Amino acid sequence: MLGQSSQPSPSVEEHRGQAPISIACAVVTVSDTRTAATDKSGSLIVEFLESAGHRVLDRQIVPDEPDKIRSLLMQYGLKGDIDAVLLTGGTGISPRDRTFETVSAMLTKPLPGYGELFRMLSYDEIGAAAILSRAVGGLLGTMIVLTMPGSTAAVRLAMGKLILPELGHIVREANKR
Repeated sequence: MLGQSSQPSPSVEEHRGQAPISIACAVVTVSDTRTAATDKSGSLIVEFLESAGHRVLDRQIVPDEPDKIRSLLMQYGLKGDIDAVLLTGGTGISPRDRTFETVSAMLTKPLPGYGELFRMLSYDEIGAAAILSRAVGGLLGTMIVLTMPGSTAAVRLAMGKLILPELGHIVREANKR
């Protein structure tokens, strides 16, 4: 048939099996008030990543200023040694929350399913308040960029149910030639 290969397509499990085991990551907390000592969500992301065997090559706290977020993401992309950037904070709807707009405008390939699934899973935990989350993700070139709210509960949900189960698979697909 037209468009069909004679070879069976690999299953999701096969793709995951071919994914890199250790991903080079950067963790960014977007906050006007957090410090290294008070950044529980950033610390939790690092803990999740390292316990899964991934490498955290950089960790930053930046104010919710679009120019600073944009500049940092561009630096990571230009260096080329970071496979994934995980951001926490700035995804709500208050006037200072500008992570969504900044990251969305930079993505070369959005992954709409990430935000959709995050809100669906979040709804099971917090109900209709899930509509206030503007978690977004996608690719910036071949670098994965995923945002999540600043609460530790949101980080646990995103990391445990979405990011860690698929991170290697996403990196593999993003780097296919």
